[in-house]
Amino acid sequence: MNAKLAVWTAYYVDLSPEDAVIETKKWGIDAAELSDEHGLMLLKRGDPAETGREFKKFLDEQNFTMTQGHLWLACKMCSSDSAVYDLLKWIDLYDAIGIRNAVLHCDGIAAEKDLSAEEKYARNIEKLKIVEAHIKENGLSIRICLENLKGIFATADELNGIIDQLDDTCFGICLDTGHLNLCDRDQVTFIRKAGNRLGALHIADNEGEKDQHMMPYGKGNIKWDLVVKTLREIDYGGLFNLEIPGERLAPLPVRGYKLEYIRKCYDYMLTIE
Repeated sequence: MNAKLAVWTAYYVDLSPEDAVIETKKWGIDAAELSDEHGLMLLKRGDPAETGREFKKFLDEQNFTMTQGHLWLACKMCSSDSAVYDLLKWIDLYDAIGIRNAVLHCDGIAAEKDLSAEEKYARNIEKLKIVEAHIKENGLSIRICLENLKGIFATADELNGIIDQLDDTCFGICLDTGHLNLCDRDQVTFIRKAGNRLGALHIADNEGEKDQHMMPYGKGNIKWDLVVKTLREIDYGGLFNLEIPGERLAPLPVRGYKLEYIRKCYDYMLTIE
């Protein structure tokens, strides 16, 4: 499996983006997905592109990889006229940082319960075309990876259906293993159907009842050997990124010890055939 181990920065949500990077690297992991929380902290500093370049300089000095980032979690791009244009500021920031795969939730448009699934797809595609135009017109090198959710937009077929209506050089797929385990649970089929569009991972486990965001090899029931084998099968080369808020309610040193365990678990995963 040609994927680099990473842990999203909100594992250290109580620290600044810079300190989260330093703390993660201290425990032997030198890559991360930039979290929505830390993305917001950076945006508050000023001009998105300038702030992004400054943060990229810091990452380079730390020899730290951050090619994946989670865009604005609260973005309801179909429910607010201004939301998609606010999202473009996030995209400018992330592109300047060097993030190449930026994770985005489609808008389920929960406030309009009478909308059909087809209407929800159409509205999301309309907004994503604004994002696509922004990427192309500004020569950005970022790809927006649509994340599987827990209701609508839950399967690789649904996400591929959206991307088929767009320029797929600008869009890809993020697999959230925890979300999928609450739906059809077929990680192998999802990965195969995503194929070379799979640009990002949210690795998390649960017991199949709620989104517990746990480390692999705990109480959860995801079959990690199948996940690893199938990622190898499609030659996935992005970050093997853990999104595990269920593990962060611990003192800083204990969180560090968990990272040491995670690193050893990943070393084991690399031996799976």
